[in-house]
Amino acid sequence: MLPVLLAITPFPADLLERLASNYEVIAWKEVADGPAFLASRGKEVRALITNGMVGVPAGMADHLTGLGLVACNGVGYDAIDIAWARSKGIAVSNTPDVLSTDVADLALALLLGVFRQLPAADRFVRDGAWLKGAFPLARQLAGSKIGIVGLGRIGRMIAQRCAAFDTVVGYNGRTRQPGVPYDYFSTPMALAEWADALIVVTPGGPDTRHLISAQVLDALGANGVLVNVARGSVVDEAALVERLQSKRLAGAGLDVFANEPGVPEALLLLPHVVLTPHIASATVQTRRAMAALVLDNLVAFAEGKALPTAVD
Repeated sequence: MLPVLLAITPFPADLLERLASNYEVIAWKEVADGPAFLASRGKEVRALITNGMVGVPAGMADHLTGLGLVACNGVGYDAIDIAWARSKGIAVSNTPDVLSTDVADLALALLLGVFRQLPAADRFVRDGAWLKGAFPLARQLAGSKIGIVGLGRIGRMIAQRCAAFDTVVGYNGRTRQPGVPYDYFSTPMALAEWADALIVVTPGGPDTRHLISAQVLDALGANGVLVNVARGSVVDEAALVERLQSKRLAGAGLDVFANEPGVPEALLLLPHVVLTPHIASATVQTRRAMAALVLDNLVAFAEGKALPTAVD
């Protein structure tokens, strides 16, 4: 009998088919009676496909007594309890690097979208308002001070793109990074006080919950712009909404939210906010590369080999 692979989040069907020689592949969405399946076959599941937002649901984990690998289809794995996995001898893999370019690109798109008011300008043309007069002046990006919260793989790519737009880049992280040509700030607060815009790209999870607090937003100030391509949990969303409504913040570009897919009604009404539906890595090329890396980890696990991208 082949070990069972349970895919609890969407995954390309053709790649699942390629795993048929290594696993009995079961897609959770096709399971008619989930509780009955877990009760009768949960112990047979050796590998699981999930993502960094779904993780391993607690009610499911209790039944997966034979689980050996959690293959996360994404670079972030904040919804996966790593301590629990280690205590059970369960390996965890993710998909670093392959999505960095697209996330960095979207961060710059959101930044430019807010500075140049692109969604509002698009509506201005479509609604016929241009026939009645000129669009209001926007804001120049060149010369701005851009603070990056989290200078990992993606953060470095964002910094390179920002520098190409003739901005000044600073960053905050756990430690100062050697060989980096950007100013280091020891806290998000200090970075916000300096910056014209903050781009948040730090990992999610309890350690970074509300890292961008009300106080950090106040330090960013009435002319400040916030861009978040990390996780909704990293920003105090209620404080952000209040400051955008009261014009104590100039604008925001948001790809992630606290309770996805729910977005606060107030954000939908604000013209100086650019909203996207968590699509930073959502290109055909990147999603394919991510899925291929998940497949590589699953095959390696089935063959008893080292995982290509194991989470330490």
